[in-house]
Amino acid sequence: MNDTLTSLLTELQAGRLEVPEVVERLTTGKTAVTADAQVDLDRQQRCGFPEVVFAEGKTSQAIVEIFQRQIAGGQDCLATRVTPDQAAVLREQFPESVYSELGRTVRIEVAEGKLQGRVTVVTAGTSDRPVAEETLETLRWMRCECELIVDVGVAGPHRLPEHLDRLRGVDAVVVIAGMEGALPSVVGGWVDSPVIAVPTSVGYGAALGGLAALLGMLNSCASNVAVVNIDAGFKAGYLAGLIARRRTS
Repeated sequence: MNDTLTSLLTELQAGRLEVPEVVERLTTGKTAVTADAQVDLDRQQRCGFPEVVFAEGKTSQAIVEIFQRQIAGGQDCLATRVTPDQAAVLREQFPESVYSELGRTVRIEVAEGKLQGRVTVVTAGTSDRPVAEETLETLRWMRCECELIVDVGVAGPHRLPEHLDRLRGVDAVVVIAGMEGALPSVVGGWVDSPVIAVPTSVGYGAALGGLAALLGMLNSCASNVAVVNIDAGFKAGYLAGLIARRRTS
């Protein structure tokens, strides 16, 4: 609540909001009802960040209406798993939006906020890049400083040590890998921060759509490795962002 109040008062002082609009936002109900959704406008106050739209299976208009309610409440917007057709509608409706074609996300910054925390995202291979982009866009939406290291998997073990200075000293590391999913254990042995491991569905038949990587990561002998679901770049980014925010708040 303090963050919301501070943001509103800052906007008021800067002349970007009028008193009646501030009052309206502070007294708005906790749920905004659209034709297809009940938007949880209280989530930012409860959990620190607004509700995120999972675009898969939704109409473009449904996402537009959810974004409109969030913007009216002074909240940032993020949609994941966005199709090109959905993105075209959202970009036309919200010209200020940022679309990541590779990450399949659309985000809109409404409230002002400073960067908090640092997270490094690492991929084992170039094929893992779409999941990494979803992670990065989530971290940017959370106002977390982030950077990407690409293609340092265990097939070329000499590549990882070259980047250790970018891995040490951050609040969390997200490691994304398919195939056998070995990279998070290796990274975990080099750093003193939490490592969020993301198995991807990259690999041949016995990779079983990411199941082999998932099981390998769950059995990691590195004590600082925790695992999210297959291809779950958003979940990894969100968890890493929360860790970074908590460490720097």
